[in-house]
This record gives sequence, structure tokens and C-alpha cells, in this order.
Amino acid sequence: MLTIEAQVEAEIEIKKSKFLATIARASSEDEARAIVAAARSANPAARHHCSAFVIGDRLRIERSSDDGEPSGTAGAPMLEVLRGHDLTNVAAVVTRYFGGTKLGTGGLARAYAGAVSEALLAARLMRREERELIGVELDHAEVGRIESELRGRGIDVISIDYAELALLTVAARNADEVDGVLASLTSGTARPERIGTFFREVPR
Repeated sequence: MLTIEAQVEAEIEIKKSKFLATIARASSEDEARAIVAAARSANPAARHHCSAFVIGDRLRIERSSDDGEPSGTAGAPMLEVLRGHDLTNVAAVVTRYFGGTKLGTGGLARAYAGAVSEALLAARLMRREERELIGVELDHAEVGRIESELRGRGIDVISIDYAELALLTVAARNADEVDGVLASLTSGTARPERIGTFFREVPR
């Protein structure tokens, strides 16, 4: 799955109608709806603020809105563009200023999809790679050395929490391999535990 690194915008004009597209990151429905509300607030004179968003990695939530345009001419074509780019955790809004000439249903669908596609040309796409989170308790005297060794082997160290022992959390593509590395570095005394998953973003 992919997402965008940062918000992007674009404007296209067709028969004097202006289509202003904004695509932004959103990790929940509430965030997506806030992006739509912000576009509506920024362009109060516009008649339509059509939208589409995709949220989630395994169980995806997909929504679209024509916001007064003929059914199926705006939100659905926008959503298809997001799907076509394999995007998630993004919301797209296209604000339309009517230019006086009707575009027809086909023309509207092409315009709304085209505005989203144009904005995505400026986006830096990030690949979301799932990692397994592994936690291991270590003596304070050892944690610095082990952290350095793990980083040197390309293993992501997410955090170190200091209490009676230091809890080191890493994100691993291959959890069994990390178990082996920790066993080697601690002469078999480490007791790593699987504690969840984590999505790491890397440039496409």
C-alpha cells in the first residue's frame, strides 16, 4: 500500500469551470471529514466540494460524496483514482467553481478524476511496509551497545524506555532473524517478545 508524504494541490480549468483539488493525509474518518470541511471553509462561494477518501491498511474504509453533482459524476471517479494508485490514509477534495457551461455527466467525471490525477503528479508517494514490533528487556549497561549493533545491522530501533530494566523496542521485517541477533548479542539471555505491528513508510 502507498500513501502521500505531504499535502498536494492542483487546479484545472475546463470550459471556464475551475476544479481545485486538495489531497491530504488522513488516518481516520474524522480527519478526512475535517479536510473536506477545511476546503469548504476556504472556498465558501463554490457550489460543490466533492470528496473521496480511503482509510486503513488491512480493513479499508472507503467513502465518496458528489456534494450535489449528478450521482456518480464526482466522488466515485475521484475514489477510482485513489484506488488506481493503491493509496490509503488519504482524503481528496475537489472544489468546483461553475463556469457557466454544463459539462455533461461524462465531462464531469473526467474533470473530477483529472483534478485528482493532476494533484497526484506533485505527490511524493510513500510505501507502507508492515513490521513486527519486538520488545526485549536489557540491563542498562548493555542497552547502548545492543542498540548500536542493531542499528548497524539495519534494524529499526523504535524506542528505549528506562525503568528497573531498559525496554528496547524494535520493528522487524523478519522477527525470527531479530531473535537470532539478540540471542547472539546477549549470549542467549535475551527474552524478546512480539508486542504488535508497525507500519514504516519508505519512499516508493
